[in-house]
Amino acid sequence: MTFFRVVNPEALGEPRGWNNGMLAPAGGRVLFVAGQVASDETGEVAVGLSFVAQFGLALGRVLAVVEQAGGGPEHLGRLTIYVTDKRAYLSGLKELGVVYRAHMGRNYPAMSLVQVAGLVEPNALLEIEGTAVLPE
Repeated sequence: MTFFRVVNPEALGEPRGWNNGMLAPAGGRVLFVAGQVASDETGEVAVGLSFVAQFGLALGRVLAVVEQAGGGPEHLGRLTIYVTDKRAYLSGLKELGVVYRAHMGRNYPAMSLVQVAGLVEPNALLEIEGTAVLPE
């Protein structure tokens, strides 16, 4: 059972690895999670981390914020992933799927992937932000 009602109009085709819409239940509390990179406690991203490793660390940081607020992966209704190299994302899809499911299980929120020219943290290859709806 999911917290959200999944909205996937047939006219849009079947999504793979995301959902087109997530309808939150009435009375939920909205949590906006700032963009997270694969940084440590000092705010630095280690040089040489692979795209997949950075993805796992950044997603883990998003979930840490959600968990601190009292939620879990099932409460994430939206993820936006900003990447500096779309080819790195596409070439790592299988490994990324394994890392994603380790953090999120089979919870697939509405998602967007956006290629950007750069991120504020110079060693970051990606940044993930999210929106969660927590039960009252």
